[in-house]
Amino acid sequence: MTVQLYMDVHVPQAITDQLRRRGVDVITAIEDNADELPDDELLERVRLLGKVIFTQDIRFKAMAEEWQRQGKPFTGLIFGHQLGGTIGQYVKDLELISQVSEPDEWLNTVEYLPLQ
Repeated sequence: MTVQLYMDVHVPQAITDQLRRRGVDVITAIEDNADELPDDELLERVRLLGKVIFTQDIRFKAMAEEWQRQGKPFTGLIFGHQLGGTIGQYVKDLELISQVSEPDEWLNTVEYLPLQ
């Protein structure tokens, strides 16, 4: 089973569009009518959907790291700083993640992009 991705509201639409062109299963918070949810509720929503969220919001990343410390379950968060990589790098890395990893590998995990 491939990893299904969920895009936070801060992620450029171009990343989502290119991932879809490459066959990656991805939905955005806007499409899910969840773009106004607070970060904690959004992380719980993503867990219920069984997806891994990609965000460029540093506060969201910090909250997920706090959930890790507390042992609070979530389905994984991937963080890419807005100035830390290009759209192309993020697309390539997210496509790779979706194709070669399993959802179980992402449980309670925070990963940083671009991959090294």
